[in-house]
Amino acid sequence: MMKHLSLIFILLLMMSCGKDYSAQQYPYVIPTDVHDDLIVGSIQDAGIDEDRLRQAVGRIEDGKYGEVHSMLIYKNNQLVFEDYFQGHTYQWDAPGHFGEYVTWTRDRQHCIHSDSKSFTSLCIGIAIEEGFIESVDQSIFDYLPGYESYKKDGKEDITIEHLLTMTSGLEWEEWKIDLGSIENDQIGIWFYEDGPLHYVLRKPLVETPGTHFNYSGGDIQLLAEILHNATGMKLDEFSDKYLFVPMGIKSNEWWLIFSSGEVQAAGGLKLTPRDMVKIGAMMLNRGVWQGRRIISENWVEKCQTSYSGNQSIKIPGEDMGKVGYGYTWWTKTFNYKGNPVTWFSALGWGGQKISIVPELDMVIVFTGANYNSKVHNFEIIKRFILKGLHDERPGVAMTPSPAL
Repeated sequence: MMKHLSLIFILLLMMSCGKDYSAQQYPYVIPTDVHDDLIVGSIQDAGIDEDRLRQAVGRIEDGKYGEVHSMLIYKNNQLVFEDYFQGHTYQWDAPGHFGEYVTWTRDRQHCIHSDSKSFTSLCIGIAIEEGFIESVDQSIFDYLPGYESYKKDGKEDITIEHLLTMTSGLEWEEWKIDLGSIENDQIGIWFYEDGPLHYVLRKPLVETPGTHFNYSGGDIQLLAEILHNATGMKLDEFSDKYLFVPMGIKSNEWWLIFSSGEVQAAGGLKLTPRDMVKIGAMMLNRGVWQGRRIISENWVEKCQTSYSGNQSIKIPGEDMGKVGYGYTWWTKTFNYKGNPVTWFSALGWGGQKISIVPELDMVIVFTGANYNSKVHNFEIIKRFILKGLHDERPGVAMTPSPAL
C-alpha cells in the first residue's frame, strides 16, 4: 500500500513540475532578422539566464498558464527572445470564445482586445501635438457636434482627460458581467439601434467627473469620435497615417466596425506580436522610434503615471495585484533587487500585454487566449524573466539575480 502511495506522490510531483527542458530539447535561437526595423540580439548579450527562459517555455507548453500564444523580450534596444505556441484564435460566439486551433507565428495577426484602448490614447496624444485638438481639459462636447442634447445634468463637465483616465462618471458595467452576455455594456453597445455614441452618452452620470475610476470601453469610444470630428479622419485612418506608417507597422487592422460606421476603439485592433514590441520600444524610448518622435515625451509620462485617485485597482482575472491607471495605460511599482522599479502596460482581455520596465530597459510582450481563466503573465515576468537577469554592472561577475 505504501509503495502505491509513494508512486502516486511521485507522479503528482512530476505532473506539478511541468516540462524541464534541456538545452538539447529546447535550444535557444536568436530571433530572426526579418528586416522589420527591429534589431535582434542574444539573451546572453542581454544578460538573461537561458535556463530560466527554458523553464518558462516548458511550463507554457505544458499548459500551466492556460493558453499563452507568444512571448517576446526586447532589452537593450534589441529583440532577444521570441517564441510562439499553439492555441485558439478569438471567436466571441464560440464556447470559451475559442475559434480555430492554430500554430501562432510571427506573421499571424492577433486580436489584442483592450490593448486597443492604449492605441486610441496614443492617437489622441498625437492629435494634440499636431494641433487638431487644443487640450485634454476641453469639454468632450467641443468635439461632439450633434450630441448637444446630452450636454446637461453634469455631463457638460466631462473633459477629454476624464475619458483618457476612465473617470467620466458615466454609468458603465464591463467587469462584473460576463463578456458573452448582452448585459455587459461592452457587448450591449453593439445591439443599440441608434449607434454606439448614443448608447454611451445616454448613460446617467453616477459620479462627479474626475473623481472615480470605472473601467469603461464607452469612454474610449467617445475618444474615437472626438478624434474623428477633430481631424476629419476615423481612428483607423488616423492611426495608420500618424502612428503605424511612421513606425513601419504594416500588420495593423481595425477589424471591428459598428453598423453605423464607427471603428470599435476599445478592443477592435489586430497586430502581430513583433509590431506590439515596436510600440513598446517607442514608449520605452520616451516616444521616439528610430530617431523620429512619434509621441510627445509629456504624453508618455502621462501614460506611465497613475491619474489622481486611480490607484489600488484590482483587475479581474489578472495576477498583478493592485495597479494604477494613467492615460489608458496600467501602472505599477514593485521591488527588484531591493529597489523599486516601475512598470506600465497596455493590457488586453485573455493575456495580451505590452509591458515596459524603464529601469531595466526592457519590453515584454505576451498574447494569449485565457478568456475564462486567470492570466499569469506577471508571474512569468517575475519568476522567470526578471529572476533570470544577470548583474550587468561593469566589473561585476555575471550571476543569477536573487529572489525578487
